[in-house]
Amino acid sequence: MTAVRNLILVLGDQLTPTLSSLAGADPACDLVLMGELHDEATYVRHHKKKIAFIFSAMRHFAGELRSSGLSVEYVTLGSADNQTSFTGQLAHAVAKHRPERIVVTEAAEWRVAREIDGWQSRFSTPVDILPDHRFLCSHAQFSAWAEGRKQFRMEHFYREMRRQGGFLMDGDQPAGGRWNFDSENRKVADMDLFMPRPRAFAPDPITSEVLELVAARFGNHFGDLEPFWFAVTRADAEAAAASFIEQALPQFGDYQDAMLKGEPFLYHAAIAQYLNCGLLDPLRVCRQVEAAYRAGKAPLNAAEGFIRQIIGWREYVRGIYWLKMPGYERRNFFGHTRPVPDFYWTGETDMACVRAAVIQTKELAYAHHI
Repeated sequence: MTAVRNLILVLGDQLTPTLSSLAGADPACDLVLMGELHDEATYVRHHKKKIAFIFSAMRHFAGELRSSGLSVEYVTLGSADNQTSFTGQLAHAVAKHRPERIVVTEAAEWRVAREIDGWQSRFSTPVDILPDHRFLCSHAQFSAWAEGRKQFRMEHFYREMRRQGGFLMDGDQPAGGRWNFDSENRKVADMDLFMPRPRAFAPDPITSEVLELVAARFGNHFGDLEPFWFAVTRADAEAAAASFIEQALPQFGDYQDAMLKGEPFLYHAAIAQYLNCGLLDPLRVCRQVEAAYRAGKAPLNAAEGFIRQIIGWREYVRGIYWLKMPGYERRNFFGHTRPVPDFYWTGETDMACVRAAVIQTKELAYAHHI
């Protein structure tokens, strides 16, 4: 490849082949840019497992794109060409390839979005910032929903999303005659329950190399790096979702709010990381869960409880975030000023629930309750 028409930057949480920035990409004249950037791994002290998961998933996704015929310039953390930041890496690529345009799907974080906003003037190159179609509710749609409301209630928003997407609807009415079955999702879990484990995957050579890298470069970050069992490919993430739907979804609703000593997962899916980085399509997973209910393989309270987390809470929190930024992260309603106590990081406290949540998070990079 010689002249570059579109330089397409793909971020670490955009590992989706149908991403808007990749639509219509031409292998003959477009170049995809991806990079493992120190600034993104350290702007907060991310859990070591999270860094390893993202880097490995990025490397596998780059391979997926190459297999589809696209040209990918992938910059590893230890590469001599690594410029540590999005803007620095893009400046290096622009100087090297002289693209006609820069193309990127909108960022999921305010700080990155503001960084992207400055690229056109900085590089004197047109920058196309495309919407992220992987969500059900656009920023404009959420703003329109919020306009004039004295209170923002997730339940009201959720019902709109149910109607819009036709999820668990019988005509214009909710399946079962109710929108919300949360009152049926509060059973106490007993030790004699059979609880399947989330699908686990042994590290392949790519992941093993990343684990060594993270151990060497981010050893002072919070969390245990191993054992590492996450899926890092689309096929494995889809297998994990299928395993949850088949084995755990039928009891997910009943025990959704339960906590049980020594049981970090119960019937939870443990697939949020795959949804958030783009390995799984959230709406497709919701359709699969609904199909399980329609086929009689899962009760309505389980299907509704799961779908509410995705098209309700996930979309709602995203909407509030973009509606209230900037400054939302600095609000302090209760006026708290004391630092977070040490046991927040160590789990060394007599408070059993806090201890369990912190230790689970340290060991697994996961805790199904806050």
